[in-house]
This record gives sequence, C-alpha cells and structure tokens, in this order.
Amino acid sequence: MKIERTKNAARNVVFGFVLKIYALALPFIMRTAMIYWLGVEYLGLNSLFTSILQVLNLAELGVGSAMTFSMYKPIAEDDNEKICALMHLYRFYYRIIGGVVLVGGLLVLPFLPKLIKGNVPSDINIYILYLLNLAATVLTYWLFAYRNSIFNAYQRTDVISKVTIITDSIKYAIQILVLALLHNYYLYVIVILVTQVLNNIIIAYLSKKMYPQYNPKGKISKEEQQKINKRIKDLFTSKLGGTIVGFADTIVISAFIGLTALAIYQNYFYIITSLSGIVMIIFNAVAGGSGNSMVTESKEKNYQDFKKLSFITYWVIGFVICGLFCLYQTLMKVWVGEKLMLDNNFVLLFCLYFAGNMTIQLLSVYKNAAGIWHEDRFRPLISGLVNLALNLAMVHFIGLYGIVLSTIISIFFISLPWLIHNVFTMIFPGKFKEYIIDLLLYAGVITVVTFITGQICNLIPDSGFGILIVKTLVCTLVCNGLFVLIYMKHPMFKEVLKMVKKIKKR
Repeated sequence: MKIERTKNAARNVVFGFVLKIYALALPFIMRTAMIYWLGVEYLGLNSLFTSILQVLNLAELGVGSAMTFSMYKPIAEDDNEKICALMHLYRFYYRIIGGVVLVGGLLVLPFLPKLIKGNVPSDINIYILYLLNLAATVLTYWLFAYRNSIFNAYQRTDVISKVTIITDSIKYAIQILVLALLHNYYLYVIVILVTQVLNNIIIAYLSKKMYPQYNPKGKISKEEQQKINKRIKDLFTSKLGGTIVGFADTIVISAFIGLTALAIYQNYFYIITSLSGIVMIIFNAVAGGSGNSMVTESKEKNYQDFKKLSFITYWVIGFVICGLFCLYQTLMKVWVGEKLMLDNNFVLLFCLYFAGNMTIQLLSVYKNAAGIWHEDRFRPLISGLVNLALNLAMVHFIGLYGIVLSTIISIFFISLPWLIHNVFTMIFPGKFKEYIIDLLLYAGVITVVTFITGQICNLIPDSGFGILIVKTLVCTLVCNGLFVLIYMKHPMFKEVLKMVKKIKKR
C-alpha cells in the first residue's frame, strides 16, 4: 500500500505543532511554579533524575526505530501476517527491556548521593523520588508500548499527538493544584507516573480500533529476525552516543558545580529543547513517508524531496536562531530574573548548538529512512565520547562554558561532517558538492538576516513583558520579510509554494 505521504505529513505537522506549542507553554508554567513554590534546587534534581533514566533507557537499544523501519515494506506490500509477527517480536523485546531498565535502575540507587554536589532539599528523600521516576519509565515499556509502532509506520503520529494533549492536560492541571495547595513534590512525581500509564492505555486502545487487523501473533523467519537484530545492534551505538551527550552535560554540572547551576543551565536549555522539538515536528511528520518513499520512489525523486525539506528546515532554523539571538535574554529576565541568568556569550553558543543539532536531525531523517545504521554506527558513539572527555577536562577551567563548548566541538568537528559523508556516499551519491553549496548559502543567509534583525531589535530597550511582545513581533516580521526578499527567486521557494497550495486544496 502506498501511503498518502503529503496528506499525512501535513496532518502530522498541524497536530504535532499544536502539541508542541502546548508542550512548550505548560511545562514552562510548571517550571516557573516549581521555582517560586518549591525552589530552584528541585529543578536541578528533576534534571538529574531525567538524565540517569535516559542512560538506563539505553536498554531500548533502538528497538523502536528498527521495528518501525521493518514495517515499511510489509505495509507497502499489504503483508498483514508479517506485520502481526513483527508486533509480536516487538512486544517480547519491550518486556525484556523493561526488566533490564528496572534492574539497572535499582543498581544505581547506592550511588545517588555521589552524583550531587552540595545540599539537597531537606524535606525530601532522593531514593523514594528516584524510585517513583524509575517506575514511570519501566511502565512505558511494559504497557503496550509496541502499539506505537503502527502509528509511526503508517505516518499517523497525529493520533499520538492528540492523546498526549489530553493526558498532559490532566497531568499539568493536577500538578499545578498539588504545587499551589500542597507544595508536595512526591505527589507531583506520582501524577507523572499515573498519567503516563493512562497515555499508554489510550494509545493501545486506539491502535486496536483503527488497525484491528494487527495483533501481536505469529513468528517471523530466523533470517528476518537476524536482520532486525543487526539493525538494533547498529542503532545501539547511535543511541549510546546521543545518550552520552545528554547525560554528560547534566551529570557533570550536578557533580562538579551543583544543583543550582544545573537548574540555571537547564532553564536556558529548556528553551532550546522546546524549540528543537517544534522543528522536529517537521521531521517526525515526514519520517514514515520518507521510509515509504525509499521503497516506492526513485532516488532522484527522493533527492528532490530532501532538497525541499532542507529548504523548509533552514528557513525555520534561521527564524529560530533570529529569535534566540534577539529575545533570549529578554525572555529569561522576564521569566526568572537577573539572578538566574547566564551572560550574553551563552546566547551565541546556544545558537550554534541549535543549528548544528537540527542539521544532524534533518540528515538523520533520510539516514533512518534508508536504514544505513550499520555504516553510521560509530559516529554518534565517537562524538559522544569526545564530548564527555572534553566536558570532564574543560569544566575545571571554564565551568559552564566548557560544558556547552564541548558539545559544539563534538557536533561541528565530528558528528556533522561524518554524517554528511555517510548520507551523500550511500543515499545520494554524486550530490555532495551541491549539498555543501546549498548548506553554505543557507548558513550565510541566516547569519546576515540574524545580524540585521538583531541590530533592529537592539534599538528597543528591555523593560518587561510588553517589550518582549514588541520585540517578538519585530523579529518575526523583519526576519521572515528578509527571507522572502532573499529567496523569492530561489527554485525551492517556488516548489514549496506549490506544495503549500497542493496541501490547502486537499
């Protein structure tokens, strides 16, 4: 079966965008509430637990990505029996993974105090809180997690987005009441556990209702299972590398600088993560369609789709970087106050981090769709290890600067060049030079537009929330206006306009 890629991608973008704006606004409110009602140390502790559990999630190995990829071809061929067998295997793997995460999490318990420098809030037990967070993670694997693969493979992540909006609404409403009325962090964490269970159950129910022909039963051939296991092994090094990057920053800050510094850093990084998530909507929306396209379309057609996706992505990246450059410090001053702010140099570093990371995510859409994990297996691992080594070395000399710089160095000098080579050697051979020219053009345009927009925004003095709104409007109009003037004769601009008109008709 040939998936309606444009229609599904548009639908996924719309609902994904709604979810991401929602997921940006409400956690923002929650972080603010926690700062004012509990204290900044609780934010640091929350980030620490998240990073520890992220490491434990290495047990997932990349099973989800490997199984979704394995479904592209049988879906295109209407091979329902094979899809059912894949789901059966997927369920078995996730039961094992949940058990491994549980055991690994329990083994970490004795070492928790050594991962925190300085004082911990006196009214909490870090062991109980950690176990509650661990339970929420384990249950995500044990409660119907394998059902998500159907929505991902069919490019129907909009369904997951809708369910998440509902369950998150329940979660945040209860958490706000808990913080405001009871100031109880234990109940705050318990709510996360309960709503995560609810989310899994609802998605499983909808999966059965929309795709009743798929149930976990049957077995795939040993040869096919060996192929899947090979993909999982290849994905493990990728997942390990990505986990090291996220884990290293948080753990090193907590262990060498303290929970307060970690909370301040995470406030800034929360904005970056949220904006990255918005851009990731585009990638997640087209991921399933790209996998289907790799099976059903020509290489040239896939390359033209890649060019269109690149043009859209770098427009959005440019707009976000403009916003960060012009509004970051104004937002932080209004949100948390000057006492919890980093200096202006961090703004440039975060802009560089965002640009490099989003370029990697763009290329990874096609890397994952083509399934070239074996050839790419060592790149994330080497990049992650370099990042960790630089973290440990530089934090002693330049503190938080060393944390951010180490990540940027690992992205721009190892991960990104390596990934570009892999994609344009194995997926789009002969297109390397053309892509590099396009990449330099986009980088140059973003730099010029950001500088001009920044100069205009600097004419507006910082003085509260009202000025933040004014600066946001000015930044939006100037940045996108300049992009239109620069790109209006670009061939990809015309192609994207045609695509937009096509989507509006549908």
